[in-house]
Amino acid sequence: MKNPILPPDAKQIPYELEKHGDVRIDEYYWMNERDSPDVLAYLEAENRYYEEMTAHTKPLQQKLFEEMKARIKEDDESVPYKYNNYWYYTRFEKGKNYPIYCRRKELMLAPEEILFDNNEMAAGHSYFNQAGYSISENNELAVFGIDTVSRRQYTLQFKNLKTGALYPESIKNTTGSAVWAGDNKTLFYTRKDPQTLRSSQIFKHVLGTDSSEDILVFEEEDETFDVGVFKTKSRDYIFIGSSSTLTTEYLYTEAKGPEFEFKVLQKRTRGLEYSVSHFGEDFYLVTNKDNATNFKLMKTPVSQTAKENWVDVIPHREDTLLEDVEIFEDFLVIEERNDGLNKINIKRWDNTEDYYLPFENETYTAYTGINPDFDTHFLRYSFNSLDTPPSVISFNMVTKEKEVLKEIEVLGGKFDKENYESKRIWAKAKDGVNIPISLVYKKGIQLDGANPVLQYAYGSYGITTDPSFSTSRLSLLDAGFIFAIAHIRGEEYMGRHWYEDGKLLRKMNTFTDFIACSEHLIEAGYTSSKYLYAYGGSAGGLLIGAVINLAPQLYHGVIAAVPFVDVVTTMLDDSIPLTTSEYDEWGNPNDKEYYEYMKSYSPYDQVKVQEYPNILVTTGYHDSQVQYWEPAKWVARLRDKNTADTKIYFNTNMDAGHGGASGRFEALKETAQDYAFLIDLAGKTK
Repeated sequence: MKNPILPPDAKQIPYELEKHGDVRIDEYYWMNERDSPDVLAYLEAENRYYEEMTAHTKPLQQKLFEEMKARIKEDDESVPYKYNNYWYYTRFEKGKNYPIYCRRKELMLAPEEILFDNNEMAAGHSYFNQAGYSISENNELAVFGIDTVSRRQYTLQFKNLKTGALYPESIKNTTGSAVWAGDNKTLFYTRKDPQTLRSSQIFKHVLGTDSSEDILVFEEEDETFDVGVFKTKSRDYIFIGSSSTLTTEYLYTEAKGPEFEFKVLQKRTRGLEYSVSHFGEDFYLVTNKDNATNFKLMKTPVSQTAKENWVDVIPHREDTLLEDVEIFEDFLVIEERNDGLNKINIKRWDNTEDYYLPFENETYTAYTGINPDFDTHFLRYSFNSLDTPPSVISFNMVTKEKEVLKEIEVLGGKFDKENYESKRIWAKAKDGVNIPISLVYKKGIQLDGANPVLQYAYGSYGITTDPSFSTSRLSLLDAGFIFAIAHIRGEEYMGRHWYEDGKLLRKMNTFTDFIACSEHLIEAGYTSSKYLYAYGGSAGGLLIGAVINLAPQLYHGVIAAVPFVDVVTTMLDDSIPLTTSEYDEWGNPNDKEYYEYMKSYSPYDQVKVQEYPNILVTTGYHDSQVQYWEPAKWVARLRDKNTADTKIYFNTNMDAGHGGASGRFEALKETAQDYAFLIDLAGKTK
């Protein structure tokens, strides 16, 4: 009889962690030592175990990968947009992993200029990512950021677009983006703290000089804030933005120079948030000033920017979240959210017209696209839903005629929109609040409890998971799965209050909302605990970890990707990236009240002796957002405490970070692995 394959035996070395008189014992704290031989050996052993235990699914993984790849138009091209007399677009070539960034002068019939071929640039690197690029006002120079490690520490480089030559200078440890001033030689960029990776400094660089000579323009000394730099749509101003979860502050200077003296628009006031656009003689501000919980639009003269000069343009509305605005010469376009659904409102400045774009679906995603010009009547926006591929649409705001510039093609010959159905249902939360759930599935399902359901959510930072289309997800739907998005508190799906009710000392609502959605899906006959699966990544991995501690009996299997699970220890370590900037999201555990509340849901701290469902945990060794040791320790403790005969797998991509593998096809392979795990558990492999 063949010997069973046993999981790695993680050694236990008790380590005391004391705070507020409370002592926690972390028996796997030794895994925090990056690059130690013991840690690397353990991660490699876990990877071998995962490979051995899932070897029987390799044919399924390959099948899923091939069908997902077959749906992609490999020689695809984005819709061009015009900026400063050039048409810019991105294209892919058949069989190649990475994008090619291109442009054409004045007309799309003009010769193509290849700005960056990421396939050539990625050669020799196991990971590669270019963080976009910025073009100088004279169209002759480009600055771009490259990351070949996957810790989101980008090196800036400079390219002469006339000759194709790279400049000798480079700038390390940046966010990857930079802004050109109007003189075509000065630029501003953000540098990161090398230890915490917090974006903390804005520097001025002059092309042709050594980066050691760069001038520090602004340094954010408050460790709960991050900084960034951008240029307004008008190209008249350069802004430095400093922000925390609850507070923002902007400094600005004229982009033309030659002197770049940054002035504060409105000094920071705790709890005051605002974002800035420029048009004509005014700055326009989306802000929560005057207790505008769902935000409103205000404006202030460029010459008088303090908040006492701000006046309402669009007042606050209790039932509508103002998310963003797009300014044109004759029109103001407002992106808002009402009853959870995206709305696009178009108004003439003279108030002679005020209307909404019509969206008839029950659940969908719509948002404005790239609109670089003021003096146009054409609005570019995008639309898609769980069963409708994304479209890029040009809308004439005067005639109200629209033109679909592109709809994503789903190749392979099998996709027919009419074979699928999407809808929105509502679950009752623990405290009586109604929680929306967006669903998509193949038509003809029976509500007999026998359908496998993959339930997804994120639920943090006010980041909303909108119901959007996925070509890869079709493989799950075609295998008989229902895909469900639980729009839980912690997001902003139902407005700003939805976020406020799922953070800090109300974070538990996020987890109990997800459980309520699971219970509703079971009670309504969509599935049963025998066929219910859950997925979440990063802060969504925290969600999954908390949920399986609270209600493990509801799920047959879960996937937690790059999960943030050792909440208390991480939030007490201010040397770890992101910690200090997130006190307003999770609380500061140096305060005993927050410490105790955080500990009450922290997945790692709350692992207990009980039956856990089947679990797949994935991470990247170079992850800068959630360090690899959090999921590594969590898996070891789960295995030690689990009393059920279930599978617990842990897979570390040793070449990747928070976003997983680079390149469109490598990323598909990771998706195929996840889907194979679920389909195999559900017994839908035939």
